[in-house]
Amino acid sequence: MDGRDLVRSVKSVGSAGAAQGLRTVRAAWRRRRADAGALPARGAERARVPGQVQAVEPGPGGGRIRFGRSELRVHVAVNGAVFWGWDGAGPEPSYALAGRCPEADPRAVLEPDKDGGWRVVAERVTVVISKHGAIEVCTPGGVTLRRDLPPRWWEPQEGGPGRWMQRSEVAADARFFGLGARASGPRLRDGTYRLWNTGPGRAFGRGDDPLYLTMPVQFVVADAAAHLAFYDTSWDGRVIVREGEEGAGSGHDRAGTSEVRMDGGPVRCWVMVGTPARVLLAWASLTGAPALPPAWALGHHHAWRGVGDEQEVRRMVAGYLEHGLPLDAVHLDVDHLDDRQVFTVDQERYPKLPVLAEELRRDGIRLVSVVDPAVKASPGNAVRDGGVAEDAFVRDASGRLVEGVMRPGESVYPDFTHARVRRWWGGLYAERLAQGFSGFWHDMNEPASFTAFGEQTLPRSARHDLEGRGGDHREAHNVYGLCMAQAGYEGLRELVPEERPFVLSRSGWAGLQRYGGAWSGNAAMDWPGLRASLSLVIGLGLCGVPYSGPGIGGVDGSSSAELYLRSFQLGAYLPLFRTRAGRGEPWDFGAEVLEHARVALVERRRLLPYFLTLAHLARRTGAPYVRPLWWAAPEDRALRDCEDAFLLGDCLLVAPVLAPGTDRRAVRLPRGRWYDTATGKAYEGPGRVHVDAPLARVPVLARAGAVIPVRAEDGRLELEAWAPAPGRTGGGLVVQDAGDGWGEPEIERYVARWAGDRGVVVEREGEDGVREPSHPVRVRGLDGAPQT
Repeated sequence: MDGRDLVRSVKSVGSAGAAQGLRTVRAAWRRRRADAGALPARGAERARVPGQVQAVEPGPGGGRIRFGRSELRVHVAVNGAVFWGWDGAGPEPSYALAGRCPEADPRAVLEPDKDGGWRVVAERVTVVISKHGAIEVCTPGGVTLRRDLPPRWWEPQEGGPGRWMQRSEVAADARFFGLGARASGPRLRDGTYRLWNTGPGRAFGRGDDPLYLTMPVQFVVADAAAHLAFYDTSWDGRVIVREGEEGAGSGHDRAGTSEVRMDGGPVRCWVMVGTPARVLLAWASLTGAPALPPAWALGHHHAWRGVGDEQEVRRMVAGYLEHGLPLDAVHLDVDHLDDRQVFTVDQERYPKLPVLAEELRRDGIRLVSVVDPAVKASPGNAVRDGGVAEDAFVRDASGRLVEGVMRPGESVYPDFTHARVRRWWGGLYAERLAQGFSGFWHDMNEPASFTAFGEQTLPRSARHDLEGRGGDHREAHNVYGLCMAQAGYEGLRELVPEERPFVLSRSGWAGLQRYGGAWSGNAAMDWPGLRASLSLVIGLGLCGVPYSGPGIGGVDGSSSAELYLRSFQLGAYLPLFRTRAGRGEPWDFGAEVLEHARVALVERRRLLPYFLTLAHLARRTGAPYVRPLWWAAPEDRALRDCEDAFLLGDCLLVAPVLAPGTDRRAVRLPRGRWYDTATGKAYEGPGRVHVDAPLARVPVLARAGAVIPVRAEDGRLELEAWAPAPGRTGGGLVVQDAGDGWGEPEIERYVARWAGDRGVVVEREGEDGVREPSHPVRVRGLDGAPQT
């Protein structure tokens, strides 16, 4: 047990009671003792580099290059993605991939290059390998986007997994994004970022790193092109980022650098090149299409946490209905469980939970249940006893069950890296469905400890199946939440095959989008925390997880009225709009805040057809709902540095208020004409403009020519068209959906144009030409003269 364990344990004694604190101390000692006995101490290490090229074996899409002390495998896939793996590592097995590795591009061939090197030329990318093992990724025109220097290994002389380091160089003008959910982002400035999913144990702020959901995924944007680099290993690691600098006058440019240091695992990498949209399309084809949420999940969620009962939940819901506040889902936290044990119900406080669920469903409100991975360790509860019979729980190196401290107290943990265990766990959701729950929120699944946050609950030496390969928690930790999400999603597909599962996960890894979305935890209820909330959503979207959102309103009731309202207004434009109970109901902050919150909720409901369209487009293309301003213009350097606004799809620009006392703010506009949706004023981009931001709303601008599906006052779908600039056209997409199920609805394509005396007309495009739109049309922006 080290000093950090001791300090956290002492704190827990004071905050959670002596008994729980002592359990934490014992658990920390057990972790320390288990790792000391099962993991070898770091001794003498032997450094290694690849050496020089010795032989080459061309093959489909690339081939193998043997160096003096390693072997490199290069593979260009039909989707344009490039893979390489050192020491002969292939792309499989991988938790990130959706199925098998994509087939090789037969047109890509390995051929000799200058100075004893080799290269692979493909349609979208050229890969150049030097004789010493440096790898350059270039555009078809020959511009270098990324240069990976030869990797370096440090291997124990006594055997066992070795550490490695990969240093990369990018263009001097490049900017780094990604690495999962980062509170200090979305742009990753100079610093060190850890790759180890971690629950901080409190509300997080801008400076907290790492957090719940990390990924070794870099999204790099430069003048020449964007690219995504994914180092496919789930071990603990760090990424050291340093942005480049362009020389002034005759000065030399300093390249940007990225240094990936991993404690183990294979050295293998995927790279995708192109526009941001093309890059994420290739990423989705590799790691899986994002799961399509049911329509109700795109509405307003409210998380209920407290010592209440069924009647208090009814009173809370009645408050929303009486105040005219739309509500689509209620999340029940661990307080509704029997002694906080998963897959149970406290029958004293929730004696008729299915009846409550049915009442809420009649009002259009769904119930969502928290699901933690920890199972109470004491015999006598059905989940624990069934798991023991299934041999489902994680064991240590000597074969004993691993126990830790979590919300039920002493707990054991399912090994979700075993397919049989995932099937068993997925079947347990039948109990939740019988209680009337429609969706599921996975919490504490880094896994984290309830009383000693910041340390993994399981010893690093704990054994995992890892799909039959065998290994320990050092490799399994980061994919634990991902595999739990897979278990829940696949179990629900089996139990309710006609419905789209709703699975929300606090932790995960690359590929999480296949099974659902991410709840990014509770940011500190202060203004830097509000910025952090937005950073996480943008960063996760660039890593392929389009559906995510923070907890709005916090859990401790410390928010001011202004901060609460501004966070509420931001949440209304994020994919997951999820408020939290505490001092967190809109009417708790007075009549003015209540009215402004009602306006935000009504606007969210009006935009539901647009959110549903974005969900379908994300599933088909991988494009996130929330996009950085540079999404369509990555060459615009001013947009790359803008972090306080975002695009919602292609049509809307949202500029949330992220500082106190603001009633007017600056907005950086991409190229083209933009309309303030509240005033109708028109602004010309690119450039920086100032717009009104009264307490009643946040600035939202519509792109000229946009055709946006909205919900009319009578509930029908309506097309809101914004006038194109003179001499220009515009358009938009509409995807109608029944709200659930697996049908593939048609994508309706609309074009907006000027038609002489007829003004702006909107027409539907089809294979047989254009025709009248299928829905009522309302044209806006006709009176907005451009503002300077």
